[in-house]
Amino acid sequence: MPKYLLSVVDDESSRKRTADQAQPIFEAVDAFNEKLRQEGSWVFAGGLAEPATATTVDARGGEVVLADGPFVETKEYLGGFWVIQVPDLDVALKLAAQASRACDGKVEVRPFEADPQDAE
Repeated sequence: MPKYLLSVVDDESSRKRTADQAQPIFEAVDAFNEKLRQEGSWVFAGGLAEPATATTVDARGGEVVLADGPFVETKEYLGGFWVIQVPDLDVALKLAAQASRACDGKVEVRPFEADPQDAE
């Protein structure tokens, strides 16, 4: 069965929510996570710390270069994700709509590349 990445597209406005504003979102995401588990679609999920906490590693030139944060200049960034396993893209898109409502943000859906061992 194919796997999909549901990426939460976040921005600075979500980081400005008060605890009282964020609590209903946490509860909705918890309920969505439980639904995924009960349906057997759950693989893995997680929220990410803000982009300023990131370290970029580049070892392409032989020497390892570490840099604080990402170099991409954007107002949106990856805020969290789910990895789900469902029969097809239509199911993934329906779940992404529910995820978007739960986390109060945009959700990008992207399939994982097919594993050649799955075809055997």
